[in-house]
Amino acid sequence: MAESPIYHKHEAVIVGAGGAGLMAAGNLVGRDVAVLSKLYPIRSHTGAAQGGIGAALGNHEEDHWEWHMFDTVKGGDYLVDQDAAEILTREAVETVYELEHWGLPFSRTPEGKIAQRRFGGHTRGEGKGPVRRSCYAADRTGHMILQTLYQQSIKHGMRFFDEYLVVDLLMEGGRTAGVVALSIADGQLHVFHAKAVLFATGGYGRVYQTTSNAHALTGDGMAVVLRAGVPLEDMEFFQFHPTGIYKMGILITEGARGEGGKLLNGRGERFMEKYAPTMLDLAPRDIISRCIAQELREGRGVDGKRYVHLDLRHLGRDVIESKLPDITDFVRTYLGIDPIEELIPVQPTAHYAMGGIPTDVLGRVVVDEKNTVLPGLYAAGECACVSVHGANRLGTNSLVDILVFGRRSGRDMARYVAESEFPALPPQPAEQAEARIARLREGSGGGGREESAAVVREELQQELMEKASVFRTANNLVQALDRVRELQQRYQQVRVQDRSRVFNTDLVEALELGFLLDTAEVTVAGALARQESRGAHFREDFPQRDDQNWLKHTLAYRTAGGGVELKYKPVTITRFQPKERKY
Repeated sequence: MAESPIYHKHEAVIVGAGGAGLMAAGNLVGRDVAVLSKLYPIRSHTGAAQGGIGAALGNHEEDHWEWHMFDTVKGGDYLVDQDAAEILTREAVETVYELEHWGLPFSRTPEGKIAQRRFGGHTRGEGKGPVRRSCYAADRTGHMILQTLYQQSIKHGMRFFDEYLVVDLLMEGGRTAGVVALSIADGQLHVFHAKAVLFATGGYGRVYQTTSNAHALTGDGMAVVLRAGVPLEDMEFFQFHPTGIYKMGILITEGARGEGGKLLNGRGERFMEKYAPTMLDLAPRDIISRCIAQELREGRGVDGKRYVHLDLRHLGRDVIESKLPDITDFVRTYLGIDPIEELIPVQPTAHYAMGGIPTDVLGRVVVDEKNTVLPGLYAAGECACVSVHGANRLGTNSLVDILVFGRRSGRDMARYVAESEFPALPPQPAEQAEARIARLREGSGGGGREESAAVVREELQQELMEKASVFRTANNLVQALDRVRELQQRYQQVRVQDRSRVFNTDLVEALELGFLLDTAEVTVAGALARQESRGAHFREDFPQRDDQNWLKHTLAYRTAGGGVELKYKPVTITRFQPKERKY
């Protein structure tokens, strides 16, 4: 018989201790807050962000937030909600200065200002060349953000629950009432009763075979709210970063191209000259990823293999060692290559979810086409969809997003918990979580053979990599959707081999596989329905963008029968009317 859950009561619960969660926590100082993380906080994936934070500081040359906003809207192929993009780019500037005051050690100009570098898709307004907008700390900007925010949280005495995996969202009377979490250390379930909950759980790149994402990025928060009846928005848009290390997916920052790195095909040609003559190797990520895939398809990979080269040799030792130290170390460690003298083999790698839990500009979760707010539920960062990234995120805007909207979410949560009473808890709040875990531990499933979570996960990752990545067709997506649903059936037969309770990673990975299957299904269903090409979603059978029929956001709901129902809501357009996207 399962042990009774342990109960906690806090005004606010933050799920996830990366940049978005910690930024929200920093704006809830003085309230009773619990921060839950399935990792030790400074292992969160924000720490892997290398290249920088976009903000129109103008420290090297003229820049304006309006230019940044235009680039964000155009980069997102006009699916961006422009009210949110204006907030993102206006507040980016003050947010960067706030981080500086909190102690973030930015790289500096000779005059002592925050140093900035070029990044893909960032320009001096329409039709003009690149601008230095990315504020950086060498090539470990995310690492520095995470350390700075965690130190602030410790300074303010935040209560952390490390290595707690959230498995259920609690609702009562149409309000958020808390979460249920598994303590990984001892296998005990915990119920966290709260007035407000923020999900800041990151992305789900582990649904793909080759990815820059850490093993922990399994779509936990997205899947938990989807199961609770909340839709997910624009999940068909998943970004592939053009420069992952060949076969490994480990990221080579866009900052390498911002410093002047060049992409070369197997013939030694700088192939971006023919695809994006103005921006070249600093075109947006979706475009460069497709161009690399096209070069590979047409036989211009290196020695007939599935990669092209990134050339940094002309930058010189001083620039490479001082401005790109981490990626220099990665390449030497994993490939045995010295980028000062040798070419780096790269290929597109699954990188970032533009879609996620739908929110308004205060981080409040909305549940329908009318943007009806679900009281007490918030989301921020990669697991959320505001939508500031539209169909394709610009480099540096992920860090801007987690900071600007993490801060806004925290501030509105502080207001909400001050004005609200505790909701009632549902009767037997841990019941569903207990049943799910018991099935994975002991159940028979009634279907015959026992399945391995590792095997099902590998088959899922291969399927999405082959059929729902850079290029897509109806035929491939139909096959992928059938396969995902077959794997969901097989998941019902998954049993964990490890029966222990202490640090049972077998159980954790089996629960994470359930999250991946749920996010995979809505991703493929949305991609199959969207009969156009826009941003990161490229349909070879519908190669043109179709604003008349598809300038709208997808909302994907789980149906009672376990299927997916799609609804749509309009894109907010304020300043910039949709135009053809050229670079």
